[in-house]
Amino acid sequence: MILSYQEFMRPFLEIAHQANGKEVRLRDVINQLAGKFCLSEAEREEKLPSGKQSILDNRVGWAKTYLTKAGLLETTRRTHFLNTARGISALQDPNTRINNEYLKQFDESVSFKQKTNELDTPSVESESDKDISSDEALRSAYKRINDALAQDILDSTRKVTLAFFEDLLIELLIAMGYGGTGEGAAHALGKTGDSGVDGVIDQDPLGVDQIYIQAKRYAEGNNVSAGDIRDFFGALNLKKAQKGIFITTSDFTSSAIETAQILGTRIVLINGTGLAKLMLRYNIGSRDEQVLNLKKIDEEFFEI
Repeated sequence: MILSYQEFMRPFLEIAHQANGKEVRLRDVINQLAGKFCLSEAEREEKLPSGKQSILDNRVGWAKTYLTKAGLLETTRRTHFLNTARGISALQDPNTRINNEYLKQFDESVSFKQKTNELDTPSVESESDKDISSDEALRSAYKRINDALAQDILDSTRKVTLAFFEDLLIELLIAMGYGGTGEGAAHALGKTGDSGVDGVIDQDPLGVDQIYIQAKRYAEGNNVSAGDIRDFFGALNLKKAQKGIFITTSDFTSSAIETAQILGTRIVLINGTGLAKLMLRYNIGSRDEQVLNLKKIDEEFFEI
């Protein structure tokens, strides 16, 4: 029988710990776990209802996600991981059960749960489960999956090179309908040479109006200040521009938001969460795995 994702957490850490400080590859961990728990070939290949991924890969992947978000694992590069000091400490007591409840002691894990609106998977049906309809449960699960994916997208975006980040933003804005298809409709960020302005993009295919862009690839907690907004506002005034977009992978301080609201020029603020959701919506850094159509009966069809 395939374990739940929570039951895979401790064995995952143990395998990573056995690497003695060397990084481990996710696929190797999955194979070792399958062997450790004597899974049959049929169990290893059993698919999710979507048919796109095996149940084993999915559950081990979620175990990895929660361990990483709680700081027990560190991502070194794509699909490669290391045990952290926190992960090693968690293994000191062989009787310690590492699961969602255990991870609640870490602020990073709590923050991740809050951001993704994640709920612990109950072992038995709770009263709240009985109070919602099946379609509500489906929509709730859909939201949790997308919220978790958006957080992963944001984490990955913070780690890319500056050049990659600049191209990513231009690709996103074009996908949103800005810039049209004409050559030169979007100027790469960071290459305009203008103080306080990182790029410019046509608002429409004809280039009648333009939007200036400021982008900050900041780590979480390094928030954009009111001074940054005023600098951007000054740069827009020099350009005699009326519209600007300020994008950051972190967030804006309350004073920065207030400053943007009181300035005459229209400045749209997009923080890390908003950026990740836009990337998810327009398939920048993500792709559609499966489309599910939620249907209901057509009562008019059966009217006599």
